Formats: sequence, structure tokens, C-alpha cells
Amino acid sequence: MSSELQAAPADPVVPEALPDGRFLNREVSWLDFNQRVLELAEDPGAPLLERAKFLAIFASNLDEFFMVRVAGLMRRQKTGLGVRSADGLGTREQLALVAERAGELAGRHARCFRDDVRPALADAGIRVVLWRDLDPAQHAPLHDYFRRQVFPVLTPLAVDPGHPFPYISGLSLNLAVLVRDPVTASEHFARVKVPNNVARFVRVDGQDGGASWLPLEELIGANLDALFPGLDVTGHHAFRVTRNADLEVEEDRDADLLQALERELARRRFGPVVRLEVGDDMDEEVLDLLVRELEITPADVVTVPGLLDLASLWQLYGVDRPELKDEPFVPATHPRLAEGEHAADVFAALREADVLVHHPYDSFATSVQRFVEQAASDPHVLAIKMTLYRTSGDSPIVDALIDAAEAGKQVVVLVEITARFDEQANITWARALERAGCHVVYGLVGLKTHCKTCLVVRQEKGQLRRYAHLGTGNYNPKTARTYEDLGLLTADAEVGTDLTDLFNTLTGYSRQTAYRTLMVAPHGVRAGLVERIDAEAEHARQGRPAQVRIKANSIVDEKVIDALYRASRAGVPVQLLVRGICTLRPGVPGLSETVRVRSVLGRFLEHSRVMVFGTGERAQVWMGSPDLMHRNLDRRVETLVRVKDPAVQAQLLDLLDRASADDVGRWELRSDGCWDRLPRPGEPSRDLQADLLRRSSARTQERPEARPERWSGDA
Repeated sequence: MSSELQAAPADPVVPEALPDGRFLNREVSWLDFNQRVLELAEDPGAPLLERAKFLAIFASNLDEFFMVRVAGLMRRQKTGLGVRSADGLGTREQLALVAERAGELAGRHARCFRDDVRPALADAGIRVVLWRDLDPAQHAPLHDYFRRQVFPVLTPLAVDPGHPFPYISGLSLNLAVLVRDPVTASEHFARVKVPNNVARFVRVDGQDGGASWLPLEELIGANLDALFPGLDVTGHHAFRVTRNADLEVEEDRDADLLQALERELARRRFGPVVRLEVGDDMDEEVLDLLVRELEITPADVVTVPGLLDLASLWQLYGVDRPELKDEPFVPATHPRLAEGEHAADVFAALREADVLVHHPYDSFATSVQRFVEQAASDPHVLAIKMTLYRTSGDSPIVDALIDAAEAGKQVVVLVEITARFDEQANITWARALERAGCHVVYGLVGLKTHCKTCLVVRQEKGQLRRYAHLGTGNYNPKTARTYEDLGLLTADAEVGTDLTDLFNTLTGYSRQTAYRTLMVAPHGVRAGLVERIDAEAEHARQGRPAQVRIKANSIVDEKVIDALYRASRAGVPVQLLVRGICTLRPGVPGLSETVRVRSVLGRFLEHSRVMVFGTGERAQVWMGSPDLMHRNLDRRVETLVRVKDPAVQAQLLDLLDRASADDVGRWELRSDGCWDRLPRPGEPSRDLQADLLRRSSARTQERPEARPERWSGDA
């Protein structure tokens, strides 16, 4: 692989007369983001099942935070390799801060379900019940269900001198069971794993026509005598373990990366424990046993009031109660990509002008997916080159690439097999593509290929023309329905040339580092952004109009943030739209007085990245895959493409203008690191995503002949 695209070393941050304490803590900022998700669940004005959905999202987010971020901090502390964070905290201090804050949020999350959402669901006829809440008449069919569907997959594991403490898998829900021998009066401990291949909530139909939902661990707890015949069950308590799930693949250039990753995936199951969740009824002696056997400290224990693992609320979200959910949404076919009742020729449309698609408002199936499928079936297409970071289980994109290869086209696919938590799926896709005759590259040693790019080479009138797609989101038709993302479809010759050079670098030994219309990490993105931010600062110092506007998921990189501070000091208005982490302090006198940071969350996951430098005709508009984080700028292949088409530029600027309106519902970051939800109660408020949905629907109604993609609402 190209040595030119090795990970760029992170240079030490050298402040230019900038004060200490100018950065917020990264981990706390992420917890602040998940608090904003929780606030969506706490919103009494939101549809009830949407609130349950946000509770599930919060739980899944926090699981991943512990599996990756907290696990990394614990590993650095254990190995003595800890370094101070940008805000000056040591590893031990960060762990203490994170444990306190995460514990507070976990308790708030559990109480939101127990005290608010669960009673509201019950009032709506969706009752989450405990065994003791059921009528005796309801017990018999549940006992029968247990014997038929649950009992055969349970395995009680005793703990005694002849039975060592069992392995507890990560994110598994378990029962700690106490039993007594009636003959000897001796007491014993056993563990029963709640199976994850059986529905977490068991439906119990009531006589009033409503449905009750019994947690599976409650059903197992009521039938433990079947697992321990001849013994007295004296108690049982639920607990849940989180393990380190971050991969550490040995980056040996002579090793087979695919085999190394598969070995590491097998090891992941046995990563050290980083969190133990227990119910608030947990027996102290049992807790002491778990802490000792799992080799953790009491600080790693999180006590949860009520049910554990609320990520399983996705099951209840699937209940067919449309009146308790957001209005159904139908993604529309982009007007440029439709001709009456038929799909337009994508290549012909792109020869006229660039097309910007905005998902999920614009259909992925009739735009990006159609682009790849048309390329696969077009006899004039000679080659397709594509990067795949994450895709769906049943991927029409992969199917199209396989069809293209079987039709004799040259197909080159860079499959990033180290995409976190999608590693096994990507290995499966990579092998399927190889079997079909595609040229498959498994990423570059030391780097993740995170850019979203597709290049199509087509023979036209004796010449080759290149068509391209560059996006902010993955080639995944399922997430394209719930993630807000942007994609540029273009036949621009310079973009095509740049992508040709980039793919040559990714697959061969090219030394290309400079491009015409692209910024490419790890060498070009940070330097390119800082250069443009500094240029705006110089414009401001010379008394000329200047501006910086950035929409991203996270802004963490110290060099970019320091450039923004310098620009603010020069008087440049800086608007930052950040979904998740932001370690910049806005509004600090003498440092960031002109910086405003806001966050928009809602029905769709805001995921697109847009950067604008300058105003008026001088403005440069860029879009692409990187967030402003160390991993993106130093350890990933990322692309930003300069948008040259005036109509597409106008669309992107309009998106930023809409998001920046004073009456849009959002959170704004204060200089002390706290987020204020605005507008305040009683003030006029608009939902940005709802506005975009209405605009999309109006556009569809104006073209009744168009046939939009249908969506059943699955994520």
C-alpha cells in the first residue's frame, strides 16, 4: 500500500498567545450530547412511542460510550500510558468525572421511563408489567410459553468449588440466583443468562383488549424452580455487564489484515469488564461477589432504578400504533432524476448539471442506488470504483457491484473491514465481492477509509467520461431513511480526475497528496481548513466581509479550534452547527466573542458535513465525510469536495440559513460548557426537520406523476 497515506502524526498543539482552559472536555461533551437525546425522550409534547425510541437510543449510545471511550480511558490508566486531555485532566480525573456524570444520566434515564413514559404507555394501552402485576389467570399460558420457548435455551451455571465463576458476555442480561439446599441448608449462587435470541418483552393479552408486555427476565424469575428442582430459590437479581469492545489489530505490514481482524473479533468477546449495571434491589452479598469475580471496583457499578437494558424498547416502538408515532414519511424522488412515471437517465441528468440529494428527504433508492444500478447495467460503462464503509444486511449496492463484475465490467471496491461493530458484516461482503470477480482492497494499514465515494467510467462517442458521487453518509439504504445526509452527483471533469487519482492512491502506490477540487485526509483536510479559516481572519483584519460556517457531527481538533479562535479575535463571525461533541468554548470575551455553537436534534440523525468560507461571490462551499476530530484528520482517509455549481451552492447555503434561524428549535452552547434549549417555553419555535419534510412533501405534490420510494419506518 502507499506509504504516502500512512497516518499523519499528531503534532503537539502550540497555542499562539491563546489562554489555557480554552477547551471543554471531550468525554463530558459527548455525555452532554446524550443528555440532549434524553431531553427529547423527556419532552411531553413528543409522540409517546417516539419518546420510547429516544430512550432506546440513549441506552445504546451509552453502551457504546462505555465499550469504547471509557474502555480506552481504563486501558490507558491500567497500562500507565495515560496522557492529559486537551482541557488538562489526567486519566484518573476523567474517569471519575465521567463515572459521576454518566451515573447521573443513567439514573435520570431510568426514572424517565419508570415514572413518566411507562405510565403514559400504560394509559395508552401498552402496559409494561411485572409478574406480580398479572392476574393468576394469566399465569398458566405464560408458564406454557416458558416451557415451550424459553426453558430449552436456558443454562443455569452454578458457582462452587467444582464450578468456577462463568464467563459473562458483554451487554448480556443475567439473573444472579440464590438457592438453598433444603437438606443441608447450604446456600449457593448460580447465574442464568437471559437469552438474547428470544424477544425481551413477552406479550400478554388482556381481557380489555389491551396488551401487556412482560420483561423476559420476569418470566424466567417466576419459573426458576424448573431450573433448580429440589432446591429452594431464595432470591434472584438482574445484572448486566459491559466489556471493552474496542479492537486493537496489530498493524504488521506483512500480516494478512483480514485474518488479523478476524482473530481480534474473536478476542473482543473476552475484553475486560468496564461497567456492571445492577437493579436497585440488588443483594449486597451478591453484588460483592460480582465485583470480586468480574475484577472490577465499586466505582464501576451503576445502580439502575427499574428495568435494565432499555435499548430493548425498540421492540415496543415496533408496536402497530401509528397514532403514537411521528407521521409517516415518503422520501421523494429528486425532480432532476424523474421523467414522468419513469426514472430519468442519471448520466444524462448529470451531463446537464450537478445534482445535490438531501437524504432522507430525497430518496436514496431513486438517486444514489439508481446511479450505481444504472452503471452496473449500462453496456457503455467500463469501470466502477467505490468505497464501502458501512452498508445494510441486504445491500442493493453490493448486489449491483456483483452484477457489474459478472457482466465483465472492472469493479474496484475498497471495503473498510475495521468499521466499528460492522467488521463481521463487511468481511462477509468483501468475500462475496471477491467471489464475483471484483477487485477488493481491505483498507490501508494504519488508516480507516471513511470517505464515501463512487466513480463510474463510461464510454461516450469514442471518449471516456467520468461520473461521480461524493457523500457525507454511508452507502446504506436503511440508514439513508433515518440519517440526514448529503450527496453530490456530478460529471465534473476535475472531480472525476481527482477521484481517479485518489483510487490509484488507495489501491496502488501513487504518491498523490494534492488535488484540484478535493481536500483529502490525512494530509490535506486539517491544513486546508486552517488555511481557509486563517484567510477569513485576514479578510476581517483588512476590513473586508468574512465568515466561517461549519456543520459537522463533532468539533474536537485543537488546531482547527485554535484557528477558529484566531478568526474570532479578528472579528470573523463563526457559526457552528454541531450535532454531538464540541470542545470549543464560544462567547468568551477576547477569545470567541463572535462564535456561536448550536445543536439540532430530532427525528432524523443530523449527519451531513458542510463547510463555508467567505461571503457572497467569494464564498467557498465544501461538503464531505470528515468530522473535525483527530481520528478523522490523522487516522482516516476522508474527502471534502468543493461545490462549484451555483445552484448546489445555493441549496447548501439555504440549508445552513434555515438551521441558523432564531426561531428554530435547538440547543446553544454557553462558554461554561452548558447547553441551553431554545427557544424557551412560550416563544415561537419551528422544527427544522419538520420544515424540510413539508418542503419535500410540497415538492412531491407539485409533481403527482412522480413515484416516490415507500418507507415502512424501519431504521
